[in-house]
Amino acid sequence: MRNTAKITTAVLATGALTLGLSACGSDKDTASDTSGPLVVAASPVPHAEILNYVKDNLAKKAGLDLEVKEVTDYVTPNTSTEDGSVGANFFQTKPYLDDFNKKRGTHIVSVVDVHLEPLGLYSDKVDQADDLKNGATVAVPNDTVNEGRALQLLAANGLITLKDGVGTTATPADITENPKNLEFKELEAATTPRSLNDVDAAVVNGNYAIEADLKPAEDALVLESAKGNPNSNLLAVKEGQEDDPRVQKLAELLTSPEVKKFIEDKYAGAVLPSF
Repeated sequence: MRNTAKITTAVLATGALTLGLSACGSDKDTASDTSGPLVVAASPVPHAEILNYVKDNLAKKAGLDLEVKEVTDYVTPNTSTEDGSVGANFFQTKPYLDDFNKKRGTHIVSVVDVHLEPLGLYSDKVDQADDLKNGATVAVPNDTVNEGRALQLLAANGLITLKDGVGTTATPADITENPKNLEFKELEAATTPRSLNDVDAAVVNGNYAIEADLKPAEDALVLESAKGNPNSNLLAVKEGQEDDPRVQKLAELLTSPEVKKFIEDKYAGAVLPSF
């Protein structure tokens, strides 16, 4: 029931964003009006928090009028950027973006990498990954890239073995060895922290871990390594909007020393600057 409630919240938030944006843009869309505020769709934590820090502390001095729209799902930010309802988004990794464009026919492009949110395995039942019992149930995100990333994390820590070369496209069907006979419960990414009462362990995206008051550096049984990790979160726009001066200003501010310090101080290793 908790999962249903979370999904309902995401749907309602999506609807609210759509209604709010359609009410704002009658004659021209937000992305094409470079004289107005730059509207950015973002996940609440840490993306919107970082953007709001920029808005409250850096944007005015830089001459940037910034508006932040919080969205709780992984689809609306890209579809709203594609249709011009928002001018940019900040919530995703490059592998996720590439997969989304391929499947949805969208034309979203990366502007700048900002931070990494290490993906981790969490449990309310055991203190170490090796303590998972035979036949334990593990929740994983159900979107293509994050599911593959979750399975790669489990493989890197010896819990499963995957086919060679599957990368972030991995699914449970690509598991070649499963010594603990783990069972996998595929859930919408936002619901994985809520599933911890119902499963033996869950692989949770960094932003959702933080929202659930989990501390990745302390609470994760296993955690992604930041070294050489391709999964940095990025500022993205529709192709052709990369040179919008508002976007360029925001990219500069998001990779400033002030934002780096904010990330390091606020998130204490749960979010890592990528610049």
